[in-house]
Amino acid sequence: MMRFLFILLISFSTLPARAEVPIQEITSPGGIKAWLVQESSIPFVALEVMFKGGATSDPADKRGASNLMTALIEEGAGNMDAQEFAKRQEALAASFGFDVFDETMTVSARFLSENKEEAIELLRTALTDPRFDQDAIDRVRSQVLSIIASDEKDPNSIASKTFDMLAFGDHPYAAPLNGTKETVSSLTQEDMFTAHSRLLTRSNMFVGAVGDISPQELGVLLDHLLGSLPEGEKHQIGDVDFDLKGGTTVVDLPTPQSVALFGHSGIDRDDPDFFAAYLLNSILGGRGVESRLTREVREKRGLTYGVGTFLISKEKSHIMMGQVASANDRIAQAIDVIKQEWEKMAQLGVTADELAAAKTFLTGAYPLRFDGNATIAGILVGMQRQDLPIDYIATRNDRVNAVTLEDVNRVAAQLLQPENLHFVVVGQPEGLNQQ
Repeated sequence: MMRFLFILLISFSTLPARAEVPIQEITSPGGIKAWLVQESSIPFVALEVMFKGGATSDPADKRGASNLMTALIEEGAGNMDAQEFAKRQEALAASFGFDVFDETMTVSARFLSENKEEAIELLRTALTDPRFDQDAIDRVRSQVLSIIASDEKDPNSIASKTFDMLAFGDHPYAAPLNGTKETVSSLTQEDMFTAHSRLLTRSNMFVGAVGDISPQELGVLLDHLLGSLPEGEKHQIGDVDFDLKGGTTVVDLPTPQSVALFGHSGIDRDDPDFFAAYLLNSILGGRGVESRLTREVREKRGLTYGVGTFLISKEKSHIMMGQVASANDRIAQAIDVIKQEWEKMAQLGVTADELAAAKTFLTGAYPLRFDGNATIAGILVGMQRQDLPIDYIATRNDRVNAVTLEDVNRVAAQLLQPENLHFVVVGQPEGLNQQ
């Protein structure tokens, strides 16, 4: 019954969000800062904790340590083994999630207000007293190795890995998040404790909470949950140059369809022209069926089921990328059309109608992101990590609407570099030469 109630409350907590999200910044008695959206209409709380570092913090000979460690946090803690921990979590109708990305690690918690003390105590045990039992390490390691083996045959994974290696060389950005067969196979229990102490530190932490909890209650809860974590050192990642020039790299793989990943250097999230670039990307390939590339590559010529572009902003590198898939005998033509459209937009820019449509889409879609407590909590920590102001949600659409046609076309001429586009193609493409 308790579990059913929890699921029911989650379904109610995903109703469309309000037009405004009233964020409070709080500091716990122990000095932990957090952003809170207090909503007491439903007895449910979503908590999100983000740590800077992620897989890029792994030493070169320990690639995959952060990923394996994160997967093991729920595999027993304190005096509980994996099954006992899971039973306790189920009895509390709580939900915990642990994940790692290239530059961050995240901890997600969802719990009923009436169980918050017990749920937080269970989560605190997982975060501060993980067991990393050898049998659990061996079991999860085998799962990771299976994923690595599968990725070695997956065209999209091969394209991504190849692109990163070409672009970033021996920098951590080029290292696979899961690690390699060799590094993962050699990881020890000691490596798990080392990765844990390296990642879970207060100096690299951001916290967001949404739901039925007051600022005072949240402060006490955070001190209990996170107060005993080590302060640690601020995570630093080495500088890197995006070392990829225009051209084509072909990776031979027997498959009837080729996939292509392409891109060149992008734009910093903090750049004053970022919103102009964001709108530009939406028009070029970031808005699905409404984008130019979809119209030219898919609708007019039938060369693909899907093509798109996106902006990536890492801490030390920024990329404008795209992806497309097509039959081996048609991928060369698809790439030619993409290059032509890239150059056309760089030279001629976009039209006033295209810009107006992109603004309408982006501003209209933005409120739909805030579709539940858990989602909003994740947005709060993401905003903090990107150093966005606390009023960003309220002002974001104004920033989009403030972009002029002149702004977008100026940025198009600067950002779009058709001569520097590099395509990584995985498959057996016909009529496409490696450059």
